[in-house]
Amino acid sequence: MESRITELEIKLSHCEDSIDELNRTVFRQQQQLELLQAQFRELYRMIQSDAAPESTGPRDEIPPHY
Repeated sequence: MESRITELEIKLSHCEDSIDELNRTVFRQQQQLELLQAQFRELYRMIQSDAAPESTGPRDEIPPHY
């Protein structure tokens, strides 16, 4: 009976270690995901600002004879 309890304690310890490692992995992945999302938003904002028509100045106006 004592050996079975010891074996179960060993298995439980390994399971706890595995869960801790998985939690650390998920945490790192969440950080990477948040970083990628921030970079994507910034890239999207840059693309949108480049695609938006800029205010037309005298250089961009068509001369009256056209």
